[in-house]
Amino acid sequence: MTAHRATTASLTGQLLASIASAPTADDKDAAVLHLLDWLGCALAGAVTDTGQAMARAGGATGHPLSPMGRGMADYAFALGSFGSLLEMDDVHRTAILHPGPVIWPAVVACATAETADRAPEAALRGYEAMVRLGKSVGQGHYARFHNTSTCGGLGSAVAAAWMLALDTEQTQWAMAHALSTSGGLWECRNEPGATKHLHVAEAARRGVQAALAAKAGIAGPLRILEGAQGFFAGLAPNGSPEALLQKGPWALHDTSFKPWPACRHAHAAIDAALAFAKMNLGTPESIVIETYADAVLFCDRPTPTDPGAARFSLQHAVAVALADGPPTLAGFETPALGLPKYTAIREICTVAEDSAMTAAYPAHFGARLRVRAGGGETVVHIPDAWGDSENPMSADAIKDKFQMLAAAAGVDGTTLQPAALDPETGAFTLRALLANLPTPLTKDN
Repeated sequence: MTAHRATTASLTGQLLASIASAPTADDKDAAVLHLLDWLGCALAGAVTDTGQAMARAGGATGHPLSPMGRGMADYAFALGSFGSLLEMDDVHRTAILHPGPVIWPAVVACATAETADRAPEAALRGYEAMVRLGKSVGQGHYARFHNTSTCGGLGSAVAAAWMLALDTEQTQWAMAHALSTSGGLWECRNEPGATKHLHVAEAARRGVQAALAAKAGIAGPLRILEGAQGFFAGLAPNGSPEALLQKGPWALHDTSFKPWPACRHAHAAIDAALAFAKMNLGTPESIVIETYADAVLFCDRPTPTDPGAARFSLQHAVAVALADGPPTLAGFETPALGLPKYTAIREICTVAEDSAMTAAYPAHFGARLRVRAGGGETVVHIPDAWGDSENPMSADAIKDKFQMLAAAAGVDGTTLQPAALDPETGAFTLRALLANLPTPLTKDN
């Protein structure tokens, strides 16, 4: 055996061996529902102001999601640029990352007529690798690094390797290349900007490029995970590498859907606000939003001034839900942020950490509202947000979400939906349909 020979002795080899089980038809059907969900998020994200800027930066000449004139890695970057922009992308709670906007761009970018039937299995394997790494890095890593970025390249590489039919040795090289180039610093959340979304696009691209390099015969370090100068030593020294090998049902099944256009940390508070509104107890006089520490850290933003900040504001999310009912995209756009119906509610909101919810996190993304109205206090507790496995969205609700997002993008979703849900040909059919979408109207045309 040569120095570069694939080996199960390395963690990359053990991880690859542990995710080798063949998925069932039900697993594949579940996977393509996540493909549909990502597609809706990407379509609607592409027509936002930030999406238009991303498209210009990527040199788009037609629809931003079109494959025309792009190689696989560049196309993965283009597709990965939009799926997280509206904060409606799927999320795995205990890994604290978003697989969909990384994995599906890699899968679709690599799909051909001959390999389209590999797409659901490629995604299942990519989700699995990405989620397991996210679970293993620990809270200390998440404090400084964006898990979707640092762990996403591995998932993208595994998915792309499956689409490209790489052998075991080549797949381990692809994993090594992607892990060796990991990055994604959280400083981006402390200042205005969209670097966070570039993290996502780059993770998708990085994995595809890593797989292409491996296919070309470029070897990578098999001990990139556990080595003295490897991933855990450099980026997650307090992590738990053994979590990479913990088997269970496919991680995709435990990946949550997001019904509302806001950070997942705000969703349980939205659900609680909607529940309170249905009680018809009068106009709130004061509101205390109790939740876990990370939700407070990321989303205590009483006066958001742009859509990105609004989607990361517990106060604004609750205000939209109380004022309008189920939140819509428009409630988080710039023209809405100064509306009196929202500012009045934001001003009476206080955010506080609840230690029990912090202890339950990240297995449970909970929130509690204490609302004083009509001379009394009403308490609404939501332990698990809608879309989590304990409080799931139905397939019909996910399809309705897709149609809403497609309509927001000015796209007819009636052809795209059945294509995305076809586990045999969908990934390649989507490429053809996306190539023929009209260029969206922008400020410049």
